[in-house]
Amino acid sequence: MPLNPESPLAKLMATLPRAGKVEWIGLRPARDEVMVATEAVEAVTGGGLVGDRYKGGSGKRGITLIQAEHLPVIAALAQRTDLQAALLRRNVVVSGIPLIALKERRFRIGTAVFEGTEECDPCSRMEDALGPGGYNAMRSHGGLCARIVEGGTFRIGDAVEAL
Repeated sequence: MPLNPESPLAKLMATLPRAGKVEWIGLRPARDEVMVATEAVEAVTGGGLVGDRYKGGSGKRGITLIQAEHLPVIAALAQRTDLQAALLRRNVVVSGIPLIALKERRFRIGTAVFEGTEECDPCSRMEDALGPGGYNAMRSHGGLCARIVEGGTFRIGDAVEAL
């Protein structure tokens, strides 16, 4: 049952006093290829990111985002001393804003507008990427999937703002 929008809890959940920031952007040109870091990217309405293998028919998974603040937690749980963002197979690393608060909400990055659709649960490939226990290390830390509502470009350093 959805919350009453006038309830104190609903109001708290809708309050995001600060913008986040794009820390890293990565694209996967084809299946099973490593992520390629980039400074800027174009998001296509109803599709994905130009240069990413999911561009075109991804619908609710046009872009995947992960919380920068969760990277040390994932590293600790996977018993890794280092953790490169590219290993996690997400397109964008964001800091300073709780991504879960953007689920079922619209948000802007650069000139593009997105809508958070669902949590981005880890896949079984995390075992290969992070080692034994990698899948479980990412549970509840996998980030957010979003669809692209209005195409545009964004780059590292751009604000992530709830609309």
